[in-house]
Amino acid sequence: MNTDLEYMRMALDQAYRAAQAGEVPVGAVLVHQDPHGGADRVLATAHNTPIADHDPTAHAEMQALRAAGSVLGNYRLDDCTLYVTLEPCPMCAGAMLHARLKRVVYGAADPKTGAAGSVLDLFAHRQLNHQTQVQGSVLAEECGALLQNFFQQRRQQARQAAQQDPTRFPLREDALRTPEHRFVDLPDFPWTPRYVNDLPSLDGLRLHYLDEGSREEAALDAIPSQAPDTQRLTWLCLHGQGDWCYRHHARIPQLLSLGHRVVALDLIGFGRSDKPKKQDAHSMDWHLRVLQEFVERLDLRRVALLLPGESQDPIAELGRRWARAEPQRHLHTHYAVAPIMQGEPLEQSRAWNAPFPDAGHRAALRAFAAFTWLD
Repeated sequence: MNTDLEYMRMALDQAYRAAQAGEVPVGAVLVHQDPHGGADRVLATAHNTPIADHDPTAHAEMQALRAAGSVLGNYRLDDCTLYVTLEPCPMCAGAMLHARLKRVVYGAADPKTGAAGSVLDLFAHRQLNHQTQVQGSVLAEECGALLQNFFQQRRQQARQAAQQDPTRFPLREDALRTPEHRFVDLPDFPWTPRYVNDLPSLDGLRLHYLDEGSREEAALDAIPSQAPDTQRLTWLCLHGQGDWCYRHHARIPQLLSLGHRVVALDLIGFGRSDKPKKQDAHSMDWHLRVLQEFVERLDLRRVALLLPGESQDPIAELGRRWARAEPQRHLHTHYAVAPIMQGEPLEQSRAWNAPFPDAGHRAALRAFAAFTWLD
């Protein structure tokens, strides 16, 4: 007679098959235990197929229940145990109760849709005319790791696809997005735009940034030296309250030539980042949380902070607050005023004003201009 661990490993094999097919990796095994002590009988093995089958009910558990019913010629599955790598959802839990399963054994808990105790517990309702025994956390670590790795890969793939096609990021109804044509052929600005919208504080808003230079070299520990300026750093560049990351177009190649990594972002409401329509959407605390989450996402270390040098610029204060909150990441702070553009006046104006075609796109500029900061 096999053990629960052995049957759960069989279910894990099915979950791996689901992952290879691009489905959420959940697997199930349905076993009949002879009440008279005879040998166990595996009636069905299954994995998730909602995508392949275009069927929202094609969860691993439902597939196993259907297959087992066909084998037995009965929709009642008495003396049967269903092993599944993820805590059942309400749909599957209901089907298991209707099937009169004797036991359900699951691996990882599901804090979002679990119906065996995580979100609700259908199996605990004594008013129902059948009670199914439930046991959880069997090979929970292995089952959970498979799911975690799957979704992590999905997020990475989505981010990579979005880098290639920024329109994949949906625009929130309460925000504006500057048309891409306004950023075409800006003088001395050849850098590849990058985007992120899944930071918790962004709540779906698209944040734009530049990331140039060697990440590997910038992450190296400092070599002891009497000349700290020769150390490779990650320069985190913040723009001013009335402009965007184009402010650093002349400094980026200078820093890259010294072997540094350069990360320059547009705060929400500026540059290529999304722009909430309402001025009161902006607050120092919120922008600070976004900045902290952004730095953590990119895992920036040995950071040299480049801030606007204009007097009383609130974005400089934002940077200083980040530095005080993240001393383990921050090394130096530097200030630089916005450069004077060279070239034709029309080109100067087009570059600086590219993100702000009308008053609706300038809500953040008005909000930051009204801010006052006290250290």
